[in-house]
Amino acid sequence: MTAPTTPYTELGEALGTDFFSVRDQFTDEQWQRFADTRTFVDTEVLPGINDYWERAELPWHLFRRLPELGIVGEDIQGYGAAGMSPLALGLVHMELHRGDGSLGTFLGVHAGLAMKAIAMCGSEEQRQRWLPSMSTMDKLGAFALTEPMHGSDSVALETTATRDGDHWVLRGSKRWIGNGSVADLVVVWARDTDSGEVLGFVVETPAEGYEATVIPGKVSLRALWQADIELDGVRVPEENRLAEARTFADCAAVLATTRGTCAWMALGHATAGYDAALRYALEREQFGKPLASFQIVQQRLVAMLADLTGMQLYCMQSARLAEVGKLSPTVAGLAKMHNTRTARKILSEARDLLGGNGILLEHHVVRHWADIEAIHTFEGTETIQTLIVGRDVTGISAFT
Repeated sequence: MTAPTTPYTELGEALGTDFFSVRDQFTDEQWQRFADTRTFVDTEVLPGINDYWERAELPWHLFRRLPELGIVGEDIQGYGAAGMSPLALGLVHMELHRGDGSLGTFLGVHAGLAMKAIAMCGSEEQRQRWLPSMSTMDKLGAFALTEPMHGSDSVALETTATRDGDHWVLRGSKRWIGNGSVADLVVVWARDTDSGEVLGFVVETPAEGYEATVIPGKVSLRALWQADIELDGVRVPEENRLAEARTFADCAAVLATTRGTCAWMALGHATAGYDAALRYALEREQFGKPLASFQIVQQRLVAMLADLTGMQLYCMQSARLAEVGKLSPTVAGLAKMHNTRTARKILSEARDLLGGNGILLEHHVVRHWADIEAIHTFEGTETIQTLIVGRDVTGISAFT
């Protein structure tokens, strides 16, 4: 009796989904960023990421490859940062998330939030001081806004900052802080006890009074650590207060730049699910023929493709608007809401099409199925994005 061979060995690898010829619109620079990241994902990420995800362990060898690929720093110009165009930035995040959401989110927190906060809200001296070492990832960043009692209403944050001579004293709690337990530079948002305004501070760790505890029991983005942070009288020099962060609106401006990126992240997860489902349907035989030969399976695959290509077009147009400075927070929120919702639908279909095998990590669907839940939630839940867009189209705010 012949020992069975392991089937479906290429389930995680990319297939062609460019039915609307969006590739034709890439510049050489954008295509090269895309191609390099895709090769990295297929040859280095996919072969071993499942084990790290299952163990909830950080894949440091993959993290360290990011600066070598020249993709750290989003669209920041200078300071050794990647300086990518909006489309190249989106393509890179799509591909990283097609590989693994933890890896993509690690970069999103470090570069899209921490580095962008310093680039947008820091003085030139502060940018020169921190951004070069963050571009090489010799210094890792985190972004501490969310609190145990303030998620969607983060504008009501309770963490305080009190001026004491040439220092500020920070007190409060933060939650769900990606990289918070491993970062060297943590951008902390706190309310000035004198003016009542929200200010930004760079806390350099280790720091007395700063304690970060990894949140256990997480079943999404397991290969990324998120932390509870306690700030118990942390002293921060005035020179570490972000010079241009004067109100919560400045913090919100940073978040607005990353919201559109979430749509690309969702596209990456959905693409991984569709690719795996199509390959599986072509290779898996039932009742003496491939699953793909059944009409109902073809109908479901085509429906998934229709949703997927719609997500692509949302992303492409968002990138075009960003190129000319016209990507509004409302449009970015609409793209994020649509794409994360649609990705959940596609991944649910993919998991179902794989049957029992769909819940095994080796088939490269269930990890994305779990990870999209975090993408769907962070940077503003679907409910909040809906109300933001609703406020824009009606002129009436359904929340604060």
